[in-house]
Amino acid sequence: MTDALIIKRIAAEDLPTAAPGLTALLLDAVDDGASVGFTASLTAEQAAGWWTSLAPDLTDERVILWAAHDGDRLIGTVQLRCETSPNGRHRAEIAKLLVHRAARGRGTARRLLTTAEEFARTGGRTLLMLDTQTGSAAENLYRTAGWTALGTVSDYAADPSGTLRPTTFFHKALPTPSA
Repeated sequence: MTDALIIKRIAAEDLPTAAPGLTALLLDAVDDGASVGFTASLTAEQAAGWWTSLAPDLTDERVILWAAHDGDRLIGTVQLRCETSPNGRHRAEIAKLLVHRAARGRGTARRLLTTAEEFARTGGRTLLMLDTQTGSAAENLYRTAGWTALGTVSDYAADPSGTLRPTTFFHKALPTPSA
């Protein structure tokens, strides 16, 4: 990790400026085989459209989005997807933790994850959930960051090539914020 790493929250009004970097990041992840909801046929236009479609959720704070920058270059992102049902406001989901493959191995993913966890904790969330492709580098990150595996579902999601892969589901209990 370089000293220039800055993590900042992306609001709906920031999306037009952030969209090119976010688009490049998503395309890189899919091109590298990450099972993040898209297939290899993903185009730059589709990726940009997906990011900009988050604007209403960012405005309503159903989704909180952060981006990691190394200098002027966007190299990573993570989302906190907040549950809004009356019986689930204590929980949220970590989603789309992506780090550009040229920037991996420097602690960026761990910093992004910690940022989302701390935001959730200070916002009163006491339970976080996530899922990731079984056997991926991300699975190891979550295990070493104190997440507990709930189980694995075979053939849960297709990777970018269309091959069905197993997915491991995780949870993490967060301490309540200090009064």
